[in-house]
Amino acid sequence: VYCCGPEALLAAVEQHCGHWPEESLHVERFAAKAPTEEQAASALDHFEVVCQRSGITIEVGRDDSILELVEAAGVPITTSCYEGVCGSCKAKVLEGVPEHLDSVLKAPDKEAGDMILCVSRSRTPRLVLDL
Repeated sequence: VYCCGPEALLAAVEQHCGHWPEESLHVERFAAKAPTEEQAASALDHFEVVCQRSGITIEVGRDDSILELVEAAGVPITTSCYEGVCGSCKAKVLEGVPEHLDSVLKAPDKEAGDMILCVSRSRTPRLVLDL
């Protein structure tokens, strides 16, 4: 099933298809889903991001975007939507635990250590990325 439209439609389709294999449903959003209360509570307000290949370390605050800080530090990365719906700013997490707040990654991608930098946060005081 391929679905694109308003959030109410997408939520209904996701609920209806919830018992199907995850790869059976593909949705495209115009804006990221709002974080759940649990997600908002588990993400840290301040944490460190180490860009392993670039040798750059940045401090991320409550209102900061990892992606925007990484870009400002001069680390090359592909970007597009800045809303967590396209997946272009995906990075590999080498160390630490991300709080996935995007609307793109499926469970296998998350388990493989992928993270969407524009909207996601950290559950640990330090994230090391393959950037």
